[in-house]
Amino acid sequence: QVRLVESGGGLVQAGGSLRLSCAASGRTFSRSYMGWFRQAPGKEREFVAAISWIGGGIVYADSVKDRFTISRDNAKNTVYLQMNSLKSEDTAVYYCAGEGEAHSSGSVYNPRFYDYWGQGTQVTVSS
Repeated sequence: QVRLVESGGGLVQAGGSLRLSCAASGRTFSRSYMGWFRQAPGKEREFVAAISWIGGGIVYADSVKDRFTISRDNAKNTVYLQMNSLKSEDTAVYYCAGEGEAHSSGSVYNPRFYDYWGQGTQVTVSS
């Protein structure tokens, strides 16, 4: 059974930092794109960042560029999201996503690109 488990969320003051982790099990994601999405109450799930299997091909949403950093450790089957200079508008549930075994077509910005999802971790930024 394939699982993605996020951790590292919590409550932080504006301007602070958090590091999210997403540990995968059940299959290796070393040759798959991995992504982070977030969903705030009453809003649609939105793209945050993605990273290709070789660690390049990194893209970010404009709203988090220069503040968030995505990275991965294929040996640990884990992807990370370092979040700095957090703002109240970053408050959301953050989800990790993994591309399926049959490499997806389409855009990494689209949730449909990914076949596997974690349960989410809450990030709350107080102003």
